[in-house]
Formats: sequence, structure tokens, C-alpha cells
Amino acid sequence: SHKRAGVFKSMKNILQEHRIDVTGLRAQCDMDFKCEPPTLNCCCHWILFNQPDFAKVKFCLETHCEKQGFRALFFPKFHCELNPIEQCWRHSKHEYRMYPESSLKADLECNVVKALRTVSVISICRFFTCMWRFIDGYRYGLTGKVVAYAEKKYCGHRALPRLILKELELEGQLEVVA
Repeated sequence: SHKRAGVFKSMKNILQEHRIDVTGLRAQCDMDFKCEPPTLNCCCHWILFNQPDFAKVKFCLETHCEKQGFRALFFPKFHCELNPIEQCWRHSKHEYRMYPESSLKADLECNVVKALRTVSVISICRFFTCMWRFIDGYRYGLTGKVVAYAEKKYCGHRALPRLILKELELEGQLEVVA
């Protein structure tokens, strides 16, 4: 309906269409998009991010999956603790670094194969147990930092105990994601 349909609008124009005053606002506070939480109108990017029109919109992938009868799960960036394969790679990488350095391709390939073979089935089972504990902690609404603490504390358990929230609260370690 506007004169340049199909052309991207600026954040400023979008906010003005929503009758939001943008005088003196920057496009974005910093490159990492780390605005302080109490401030909801510090920059155009943050205002748009918090607008209900935009916050409640589903991703194209999510919509497509739901049409096919699947549920799309989006994990936070770099959630390697939920992927046991990443832990296998980490273990292999650690072992690989123990071998002497070489510039010969044959030696490098041999060292990679030897390092990969050091990951035992028992280690893989432990990686999966760790993964299930993290999933269990996230189900309780705990942050990654708190789950890592609880995972070390309850290392002999396959899942985190049901009373974990009370125990962590008593220890002063409780941080819950809303």
C-alpha cells in the first residue's frame, strides 16, 4: 500500500508507522545487541524486538514444520551440551593434541584416526547421560550455568533429582529462565 512496495523499509520508518517517536534514537546500541533489560526504548532495534507484532510471529521453518505435523524446537546458540557428538569431538581433539606435531599428511590422518578411536563406548554413554541431565535441567527452567553446576553435583544420577530447585535455592545457586 505504500509507494515503494516490495522495497525494504528502514527501522525508523516502521516505528514511525506504529506511531513511535524515534527522534534521537540510534539504530542499534552495539554490535552484540546487548541492551540493558530495564531500558525498552534505547534503540530502534530493541524497540522492534519487543513489539508484540514482531515478537509473536512464527518463523517460516516453524510454520512449515507445523503444516507437516512436526514441532520445531529451537535451541539457543552453541548448545553443544545437548549434542553428544560434540563431546566426542572434544574428547578426540584433546587426544589428538597429545600426539607429536607433524607436517606429513599421512601422519596427521593416522593421528586423527587414533584420536577418534580413543573415544570409548563408556565415554559415549557418559556423554549421553550428561546430555539427559542438561535436558532435565532445562525442563525445570534452569540456566545453562546452574545446570552445569547441578550436573557436577549430581554426577552419579541419570536425571536431576525432583527436589533440585529447593536444594539449589538453599545453596544460593538458583537462576531460573523465565
